Amino acid sequence: MNTREKKARMKNADPKGLASPLSSRREIVELLQRREKPQSLEMIAEQLGHSGTMALEGLSGRLLAMEKDGQIIQGRKGRYGLAQKMDLIAGRVIGHRDGFGFVASDEEGPDLYLSPKEMRKVFHGDRVLVATVKIDRRGRLEGSIIEVLQRAHETVVGRYQDESDSGFVIPEDRRLSQDILILDPPPAVADGDIVVARLTRQPERRRRPRGVIEEVLGSELTTGLEIDLVLHKYDIPASWNEEVVAQADQLESTVSDSDVQGRQDLRKLPLVTIDGADARDFDDAVYCELRADGWRLAVAIADVSHYVSPGSALDEEALKRGTSVYFPDRVIPMLPEALSNGLCSLRPAVDRLALVCWIDFTAAGEIEAYRFERAVIHSHARLTYDQVAEFLADGATLPVTETWQPIVECNIRHLAELHAVLHQAKQRRGALAFETKEVDVRFAEDGSIEALTVRERNKAHTIIEECMVAANRCAAEFLDQQQVPVLHRIHDKPDEEKITALRQLLGSLQLALPGEDVPDAGQLTALLDSVVNRPDAQMIQMMVLRSLRQAVYSPAVRGHYGMALEHYAHFTSPIRRYPDLLVHRAIIHCVQKRGRNEYRYTPEQMIELGEHCSMVERRADEATRDLMAAYKCRFISDHLGEQFDGIVTGVTAFGIFVTLNEFLVDGLVHVSSLRNDYYHYDPVLQRLSAEHGGEVFRLGDPVMVTVMRAAVEDRKIDFELVTH
Repeated sequence: MNTREKKARMKNADPKGLASPLSSRREIVELLQRREKPQSLEMIAEQLGHSGTMALEGLSGRLLAMEKDGQIIQGRKGRYGLAQKMDLIAGRVIGHRDGFGFVASDEEGPDLYLSPKEMRKVFHGDRVLVATVKIDRRGRLEGSIIEVLQRAHETVVGRYQDESDSGFVIPEDRRLSQDILILDPPPAVADGDIVVARLTRQPERRRRPRGVIEEVLGSELTTGLEIDLVLHKYDIPASWNEEVVAQADQLESTVSDSDVQGRQDLRKLPLVTIDGADARDFDDAVYCELRADGWRLAVAIADVSHYVSPGSALDEEALKRGTSVYFPDRVIPMLPEALSNGLCSLRPAVDRLALVCWIDFTAAGEIEAYRFERAVIHSHARLTYDQVAEFLADGATLPVTETWQPIVECNIRHLAELHAVLHQAKQRRGALAFETKEVDVRFAEDGSIEALTVRERNKAHTIIEECMVAANRCAAEFLDQQQVPVLHRIHDKPDEEKITALRQLLGSLQLALPGEDVPDAGQLTALLDSVVNRPDAQMIQMMVLRSLRQAVYSPAVRGHYGMALEHYAHFTSPIRRYPDLLVHRAIIHCVQKRGRNEYRYTPEQMIELGEHCSMVERRADEATRDLMAAYKCRFISDHLGEQFDGIVTGVTAFGIFVTLNEFLVDGLVHVSSLRNDYYHYDPVLQRLSAEHGGEVFRLGDPVMVTVMRAAVEDRKIDFELVTH
């Protein structure tokens, strides 16, 4: 399904935003479940009570959308049946650089193996319907592609290889294992150029994909070109169309008197923003005061919904992007800068529109009451995490005007006091807390990478995090009470197989995880607390993190496993996350006490929005990881031959993976470079053992390695073992 089809389906069914008079997907599915045989369009229409040309056209469009999503399939006689009843599985293709692949099912169940022969029909990321055809000799379910539901790629970025009158584009993404045939290359393209090819023919079983050169990005892979390459590789929009620019230009640069009407005036409330030193978009401002038996917290969030109307060009572009993407040296924002860094950024000393969540806490840190209101605010200070941490540690002066200095300082102290009890409440409910380390990249003036430094977190970071979590909890609980369809941030329990594998890995480190079933978050937290002083604590934390499911957006109310919460949604970042903007619209709808039939979104639309927002979030994460891997390769290539301390973070049959302590750079010590011996891999205990020398490599082992090779394009770094 292309972008235009997606946007059309995500819009409301009619101009007033009312639910469609057509039967829902659920009703169609239930009908097909009751019938023993596939049904024609006319049969379905008659049984659901639809008649007339308009109704049949609408029903036909809905059936087409369901077919594209893999819910139903249309047979050769034009009759529709449920894919599940035909033993067909809908899912997304996961390609492998060696030519084979897998299909990750949309439902629960194992991945299906796709042979290189089957992979000729598709690219990585395509959505397909597959049938299980056999179990291969390795015990894997093997699939055959019945139909391609949705193509993932309209363009492919890669290196051009000249072949006289024609040529090929070799995809930069190694998961795309088929080269793109270029029959009529333009004169400007040269052998070895990095290009963008627009596909004119998708891969087929007997015909290779074909395309035309759309853009030449360059020939030398510089740090600047790396970002362009990644943007094209992951299909991340980075430019604004004319309609979006025109709408953004029409916005006033300041809050007008008419904007303020009907809002609570909180301009004298001493709200402050606390962010990173390099932040430019300020989503949130906070204020805390003492009550007789606890605290009152105000979390003010930029009221993006005031400026971004549903269905507008700004809204459609924000939906398409879904999230801002943060690279080390560039941000691809969800909204134009006039909003993200201007009207919707809670800058100090200027009026801004906000949606404010007021929360009353007990002395024990439990939420006692909350309410939401639209307001006009005036941030009284732009503080950084480091400034707040230094103030709390040793009383360092905050950069605030003399008039507001004592008031802001009192606010910060109350925030710290509240944080202490919120942290205790978090521990009581058994929520997981990961202290993962991240790397900052420092660039030289010429664009080269000057340094990699491990980012330090301090108390101010966790103060703001706890405030945001509290506001997110209140937003979810409020909307669930109102029974409004909205996107939740759900995090399901881990898969039993992954927990079993985690127990085996922990056992190789002489650690145990209590219980036989899937542990609750509190048991995992107890494990992490017990290893906090071990040198391999970071690695163990990553092992636990990898055993968990990925959090997603969905209208389902299934709670958040990691946070040990029944209700959770994202409310605090509407500048950079589309789900937060949807939550704001839902809250405003409820606060204004508008009727149920005036609500713009149906449950069915929310399902589609959740799938889209989860997809673009994954896309952004993959893109940032990919670019960071390239930067790490580029940086470490200047240190070839140098020795560094590290820790074994992965063990395979072909070698060990090592993470350097100083830079958090990962590389491989190939088994062929180890001391001359026969090595045997134990997948259960995750260790590699020498047959004669007695040497054993385990997860968490400290080592010293020499940097031997760094291939930026392949994102591969090779080490050689020095000491173990």
